[in-house]
Amino acid sequence: SSSSDEESAPTAAEELAAQKREERLRKFRELHMKRNEARKLNHQEVVEEDKRLKLPANWEAKKARLEWELKVEEKKKECAAKGEDYDRVKLLEISAEDAERWERKKKRKNPDLGFSDYAAAQLRQYQRLTKQIKPDMEKYEKLREENGEELYPTANSLLHGTHVPCKEGVDRMVTDLEKQIEKREKYSRRRAYNDDADIDYINERNAKFNKKAERFYGKYTAEIKQNLERGTAV
Repeated sequence: SSSSDEESAPTAAEELAAQKREERLRKFRELHMKRNEARKLNHQEVVEEDKRLKLPANWEAKKARLEWELKVEEKKKECAAKGEDYDRVKLLEISAEDAERWERKKKRKNPDLGFSDYAAAQLRQYQRLTKQIKPDMEKYEKLREENGEELYPTANSLLHGTHVPCKEGVDRMVTDLEKQIEKREKYSRRRAYNDDADIDYINERNAKFNKKAERFYGKYTAEIKQNLERGTAV
């Protein structure tokens, strides 16, 4: 009977093999669950990405703006409930760095807003020129004493030939105009015509094409061009 009990009892090797098999099955189940979880997360990410692609291009900016407006409304309600002034609270929360940066931005003179149309460019130039004018207050007071009410013309005033500008005023105007012309020439994209340059074109359009070709391929065709001019081309 003892021999039969020994045969029915599992050996140590079989127990070890069973434990290893159970461990493998447990790892397999864990890997299977992780794979399913990763598949689910990937599917969710694909769905979210598809939603983001279908949204307008400026959706993120709009969302940030709406969130900011909601925060402002909540802050205003909170201040109203406490009986505080929202503008004062907002100013107290602004850091010194931000305040200094905004102040510098406000003080920036004549910011370059880019070209929108000719009317806007003309207005901008007018504002720039008028800021440069420095009136002579002493001369103005003297003219007002001499002319009285006639200094301020009305609809019935005859202005033509009644005012003779002073030499200093004329010189100042001429200097200002010369500066404008110099600045305009500096920023002009029109290239000056060179009389000494070789004429290798038949019209203006062909001249522009030749300049582009020279700019891009001149270093490769320089030797061929010299041979053609010397008459030694093969």
